[in-house]
Amino acid sequence: MKLGFIGTGVITEAIVTGLIAAEYPAARIIVSERSREVSTRLAAASGKVRVTSDNQEIADQADVVFLAVLPQVAEQVLRPIRFRNGQKVVSLIATITHDRLHCWIGDGVEITRAIPLPAVAERRGVTVLYPASGQISGLFSSLGTNVTADSIAQFDAYAAASALMGTYFGVLDTAAGWLRAQGCGEQDSQAYLTGVFLGLARRADQDTSSSYSELRVAHSTPGGLNEQMFEEFAGAGGTNALTAALDSVAARLLAAKLPPCSDEEL
Repeated sequence: MKLGFIGTGVITEAIVTGLIAAEYPAARIIVSERSREVSTRLAAASGKVRVTSDNQEIADQADVVFLAVLPQVAEQVLRPIRFRNGQKVVSLIATITHDRLHCWIGDGVEITRAIPLPAVAERRGVTVLYPASGQISGLFSSLGTNVTADSIAQFDAYAAASALMGTYFGVLDTAAGWLRAQGCGEQDSQAYLTGVFLGLARRADQDTSSSYSELRVAHSTPGGLNEQMFEEFAGAGGTNALTAALDSVAARLLAAKLPPCSDEEL
């Protein structure tokens, strides 16, 4: 099987890096030249990677084509490319719907939308897919785990939740700043918090039978410090602010979607 990537940015580099590390059984990985810096690194990383400046060549040779271009240039890049009937296409382009993609590249292709995160490079990522596809699910399983949305509404909700990455580091940064204000060293503060949160993530990963709410209670002695911390956080509006932020991001994603194709665009 040959894989092709139209658009070579951060996420393409992460996916290809992970596939190389996983020794994924692809006969060839064809990547577009842009960006040249990234494509050069990938070509140097494995003899399986070949770089081309011709997007049509990628579509012609690849069995699975990944679309990884910016939303604002997606139509300009994709409309000229001819895809084969039955060809598998994985879109990594945020806010561009199945309808729009079919409008631009044809109805004969099988489109899966995906939200891979940078950790796929270390094969520790979790990727959201829609709709279900055994082959694409297997590919992303080699890069960590994946979750398949049952509907586009679920997929959009996961997309909004993926925006929590910056908030996660923002919480850690705030806590580290507080520790520094108490006289703790910068490196020690970061090492401590990283270790604490890494341990909690591992616990959640291992104890999949417990909900987050149950894990919170299990880590909070009644009347203890952890219980006090969460009650203060929630009481000051922390949980409401987080929910409002998720709602806001979800609304932005919905507003950014292009309307269905008109007859003139088909």
